[in-house]
Amino acid sequence: MKMIIYLLTSGFFLSACNNSGKPGAEKPPVADTAEKQKFFPVTAFLKGEIFNLKQSGINPLKYTTVKDHTDSAWIKIEELDTALREFLNPEIDSANLVSLFTEKSFLDQSINAITLTYEPSGILPHSMHLKRWDIYIDPKTNNVRRIYMVKETDNAKTLQLTWLSNQWCKIVAIITNEKGESKIEKEEKFILDF
Repeated sequence: MKMIIYLLTSGFFLSACNNSGKPGAEKPPVADTAEKQKFFPVTAFLKGEIFNLKQSGINPLKYTTVKDHTDSAWIKIEELDTALREFLNPEIDSANLVSLFTEKSFLDQSINAITLTYEPSGILPHSMHLKRWDIYIDPKTNNVRRIYMVKETDNAKTLQLTWLSNQWCKIVAIITNEKGESKIEKEEKFILDF
């Protein structure tokens, strides 16, 4: 009986191996990884947050720090659009950056957040200034807590955006000299909730 089962099993495997090389043999379709990825729509989220701020009628308070000197001023809500325009382009969604970036997600228990990290999947085109971004989501409410983005400009400047939902956002400009030394050129923090 064992011999019959062995022969049937062997015959099945040999038959499967022989059919794989034939021109008419069908192979299972290979799934496209770019098609599977669904990026969080960061740009739409930020625009939605700005829209909600405009609807509230509250003007943000802006703190500008340059060389350890901080000034503050109330700004018109429309000025927030201008300040954030670097981070609203390119549009971050599932349609246009999937071929350039990959998403990794994990539950970070140290900060109690689901973290979505987007990093380049290879060498980025010279015209792509966006280098990476992270999204932190509350695992209980599924609300976005924080967004962090990094862009590099052509003149050795790095821009970092930290957006803390419904509270504040901060843009930090870092310059790097010829020796590779970096320093903060300017920091702008916008208080969005009072």
